[in-house]
Amino acid sequence: MLKEKLKKYKIILASGSPRRQQFFKDLDLDFEIRLKDVEEIYPPELKAVEITDYLAELKAAAFEGELKENEILVTSDTIVWHQNKALGKPKNAEEAFSMIKSMSNTTHEVITSVCFKTNHSSTLLHDITKVTFNDLSDEAILYYIENYKPYDKAGAYGIQEWFGFMAVAKVEGSYTNVMGLPTAKVYEFLTTLV
Repeated sequence: MLKEKLKKYKIILASGSPRRQQFFKDLDLDFEIRLKDVEEIYPPELKAVEITDYLAELKAAAFEGELKENEILVTSDTIVWHQNKALGKPKNAEEAFSMIKSMSNTTHEVITSVCFKTNHSSTLLHDITKVTFNDLSDEAILYYIENYKPYDKAGAYGIQEWFGFMAVAKVEGSYTNVMGLPTAKVYEFLTTLV
């Protein structure tokens, strides 16, 4: 449906995330993947959604002056916000354990910002989902890290994996946002472009 409306445009997804790429396929959108190395460093005073907004725009800025008239660039960034700090991707098993342990039996926020850039405009949107974990045993956390190696995931977990089925007590908001893209908001925004 939307694919037909967008046929004059070329959507460029600037994301190496297999989950985001799959979402675009599942939304039945034609797209091309274009990747650039961007150092994801943000000013330390930024908090919560300010961080993801900043990083999504930073990733889009790498394409400045390169977009053709009919191209729509999509960049995004996801963090887990917990106890007033951002949990990004863990560097190792110890960091992954510490992140997951800190979220046990509490509620955290998963924040994703998405930037849509053309050669004459830039629009930013974001979504926030609250996720509550059960009380998790050290044994379960260690099993997950050892078997699923969640080093490419913000907050060291994937809600769509064994861990999500076992650990998540409640989700308030967009489920796909926790996986890295608020698909309904993205789809809705793209419909406004045509």
